[in-house]
Amino acid sequence: MAFRSPRAAPDDGQPKARIGALKTLWPFVMRQRGLFAAWLVALALSSAATLSLPAAVKQMIDHGFTGGEQIDRAFALLLVVAVALAIFTAARFYFVSLLGERVVADLRTRLYGHLLDLDQPFFEQTRSGDLVSRLSADTELLRSVVGSTMSVALRSTVMVIGSVAMLVVTSPRLAAFTLIGIPLFVLPLVLGGRKLTKIARQSQDRVADANALANETLGAIRTVQAHAREPWERGRFTDAVAQSVATARRRIGLQSIITAVAITLIFGAVTVVLWSGAHDVIDGRMTAGTLGQFVLYALFGAGSVGALAEVWNELQRAAGGMGRIGELLVERAGIRVPDAPAALPAPVRGELRFEDVRFHYPSRPDVPALDHFNLHVAPGETVALVGPSGAGKSTVLSLLLRFHDPSAGAVSLDGVDIRALDPATLRAQLALVPQAPTIFATSARENIRYGRLEASDAEIEAAARAAEADAFIRELPDGYDAQLGERGARLSGGQQQRIAIARALLRDAPVLLLDEATSALDAQSEYAVQEALARLMEGRTTLVIAHRLATILKADRIVVMDRGRIVAQGTHADLLAQGGLYAELARLQFID
Repeated sequence: MAFRSPRAAPDDGQPKARIGALKTLWPFVMRQRGLFAAWLVALALSSAATLSLPAAVKQMIDHGFTGGEQIDRAFALLLVVAVALAIFTAARFYFVSLLGERVVADLRTRLYGHLLDLDQPFFEQTRSGDLVSRLSADTELLRSVVGSTMSVALRSTVMVIGSVAMLVVTSPRLAAFTLIGIPLFVLPLVLGGRKLTKIARQSQDRVADANALANETLGAIRTVQAHAREPWERGRFTDAVAQSVATARRRIGLQSIITAVAITLIFGAVTVVLWSGAHDVIDGRMTAGTLGQFVLYALFGAGSVGALAEVWNELQRAAGGMGRIGELLVERAGIRVPDAPAALPAPVRGELRFEDVRFHYPSRPDVPALDHFNLHVAPGETVALVGPSGAGKSTVLSLLLRFHDPSAGAVSLDGVDIRALDPATLRAQLALVPQAPTIFATSARENIRYGRLEASDAEIEAAARAAEADAFIRELPDGYDAQLGERGARLSGGQQQRIAIARALLRDAPVLLLDEATSALDAQSEYAVQEALARLMEGRTTLVIAHRLATILKADRIVVMDRGRIVAQGTHADLLAQGGLYAELARLQFID
């Protein structure tokens, strides 16, 4: 299915990109004013040199064969024009190519930064492969537009105008006949352009589908190979690529037809005009040099009009790409920095309150993830959240991290509603250890340093020792500088978990969020890490999503959740004595 912006209005199922979508690119071009101006100057000079060439050829034909100094002057003039044309054309190419590189780099950086600022609901409804396709394939289309197509378009426009003007100066009668071909050329562009725009957008969507599929499959390669689904995945990707090729073939076919018709019409008109001019030379109404000059201007004009046809087709494709990028640039995060962010008390104590909180995920609007949820966590208290799958435990952490805002009620830290805080300020007070840790494709040292970027190497190694990660890191070929591979492919699940715990230890935040941080550890490592976590939790507010009995027993309070509500809370012994849901969970899940 083709991507549609989650907040975009529905249409007929085929997003439409108009050539006006390229206006979004203009501010990025204007940030490179110096290069843009240099390109325009070089373009003007190279176009002037090109338009001077037929006049030099006329002098060569009419006077270059008479002998004496005239032949030297004629050929010297032709050489000067040719050298000037070479120099200014090279300058034009240099400036416009560099302009294209800088504009696309600026656009790609802006788009990437914008994506990082979007909220979790956007990413929950958007395929990461599609976003990567827009960052790569679509921006590459725009590199061609700025670095080549835009230059060809303006140069061809200047050449058409200049050629027409010189045709009129050279022979008004023949020029009138030549201009008849221009409307004939424009007609197929107008008729085919709209259809080409839609097909170009469809073609880019099919490429994005194939990229998204490949990204998803390669990201889950262990699962694919474990199920021996390589042939099936290969077939799926082959089908996706075949669809993209079929759509591209339709676009290329239509583009070829438009180009062929346009060139046939324009050169047909030029041929008729030249036939008439040849009769004028024979009848003595025009010199051979003048006809040669007219022929060159006609060829320049016709070639430029033909180039404009190609440019138009390329612009249609680029408009589709810019339209897809524009959809992302207009996206706005629902979680925003307040105009006047509140300040947290210093130092942060870590008191948490959930007051009558209700929340529905956008993908499940009819089922409340939290329903009249009330919870108070005192500073330094450790609270374990338990309950069946779908009870809302992870939602509590998501709301506290402000990945989402509650539909009703309030969440506060030290008495300050977290919606009044800058999200970056709020999250700086929280350290998260997820159940499935994220390991970046960089060194062990840099993965731990992600918790606090300004940390020293000594602090990083101390955090690793506390998380029982130091020993296995030093056994790697390059120790702390060892590359861990994409998603930590060189580490076991337990080792990845300990890297994530070291990262949280290094962060040293007043509030600790543990999504069963020891779930992937063996018994020996779990004991060591539990001791490290116990030291870390001292004096800190801790919320734990618990699946293991060892974690629950260390909690000051256990909160039992079901269907987004708190159904019981107390100590392990109290809740077992009460029976009910916790006793059942303890029997099935916590106790062997």
